[in-house]
Amino acid sequence: MNIVLLGAPGSGKGTQAERIAADFNLYHLQTGAIARSLAEEDERIRKLVDSGQLIPAEEMTMHVIDFLSHRENGLSDILFEGFPRFVSQYEALANFLEDKGDDIDIVFTLDISQEEAVKRISSRRICSKCGEVYNLVTNPPSVEDVCKCGGKLIQRKDDNPDSIKVRFQAYRDNTKELVDYLDQKGKLTRIDGERSIDEIYQDIKQRIEDEQKTA
Repeated sequence: MNIVLLGAPGSGKGTQAERIAADFNLYHLQTGAIARSLAEEDERIRKLVDSGQLIPAEEMTMHVIDFLSHRENGLSDILFEGFPRFVSQYEALANFLEDKGDDIDIVFTLDISQEEAVKRISSRRICSKCGEVYNLVTNPPSVEDVCKCGGKLIQRKDDNPDSIKVRFQAYRDNTKELVDYLDQKGKLTRIDGERSIDEIYQDIKQRIEDEQKTA
C-alpha cells in the first residue's frame, strides 16, 4: 500500500506520519528531510529552505524519483509525507509506481488555518542530539530546553512567524490545484487537522483499514 499525506506546515502531518508508518509497516519518505539533506551540500537549496521557499517542482520530483530508484532493494509500501504537491509531481510519481506494477492507494490532506500553523510551529523545538520533536504548548519537555536524552532543544531557523507564513502561503497556493484535481478524481480524503492528535489519527486509521478490506 502506498499513501500520500498532504498538509500545510503545522498541520501535524509529521506526527501522524510516524504513527501511520509504524502501525501499518510503511516506509516513511519525508521530502522535508530530503530537502534539508540537499541543503547541507548546496548553498542555493539551503537559502531556499531557510527562507521557507520550496525547491522548484521539477527539481524536487527528480530528487524524489532518484531517491526511490537508488534504494538497494527497491521500495514498496511507502508513506509519502508532503509529496507530491503539484499535479505534475503526482503524475510523475504515479507513472513511476505504475512502471513497478504499483499505484497510489490513498491521499490524505490535513486541513488547518494559517493562524493555527503559526501558533504551533513557533512553539516547536527539536533535539540537537537525537532529533526528537517537542511542542512547548502541546508536548513540552520535562526539563526546560532539554530533551529526555539530555540533548539541547533548538528552534529551526525556518520556524519563525515570517518564514512560517511564507511556507504556509506557498503550500496553499501551490497545492490547491493538486487538491482540486484529486478531489475531482475521488482520490482525496480530507481530515480536520485542528483537532487532537488521537482524534485525527483515528479517522486516518479507519480510512486505511477500510481500504485494506477492499484491496
